[in-house]
Amino acid sequence: MKKGERRKQELLQIAYRMFLQKGYEETSVDEIISQAGIAKGTYYYYFETKEQMLEEVIGMMIEQEMQAAEQILQTDLPVPQKIVGIITSLRPATAESPIEEALKKPENIIMHGKIQKKLIESVTPLLSKVVEEGIAEGIFACDHIPERVRMLLVISSETFDEGQFSEGDIAVFIDMAEKLLGAETGTMQFIRELIR
Repeated sequence: MKKGERRKQELLQIAYRMFLQKGYEETSVDEIISQAGIAKGTYYYYFETKEQMLEEVIGMMIEQEMQAAEQILQTDLPVPQKIVGIITSLRPATAESPIEEALKKPENIIMHGKIQKKLIESVTPLLSKVVEEGIAEGIFACDHIPERVRMLLVISSETFDEGQFSEGDIAVFIDMAEKLLGAETGTMQFIRELIR
């Protein structure tokens, strides 16, 4: 890793820790600069705005989550448990809730959309491999796997991310997931616990 990239990663780690300790809104650029022991110009060389830094901190979190998800993909777990494991690994840790809350603020709606898109693009290939395993085992029967996985991720994100959903929403989502992947009724009931 080049020196400049290493410095940028150090700044992201400092910002990550400060966002967790104080919250995103309560952490100032000046405090990050002071903690890093750098000049203001150095900060702005790497980040045009504090919002850009938040976006890159979240990108760093997603990379770590993806590494955990890839490890689950390599295990010998049954297909349903792999799906649960991968999706669970993509949830921010409880300690990261101050960063997640900052992302949900109305002024960060565009960034939230970009990050959701990046997350879906990143996880689609992993879940597609699990669905392929499920097809080989006779659990699923479908084609156009990445498209089906992406569609399920988009719908689940829109339906469940804000926490405002009903039992009916869960039942319809499970039914739709089973039909979309060509699974027998009841195969995807594990999703109910995952959503809760």
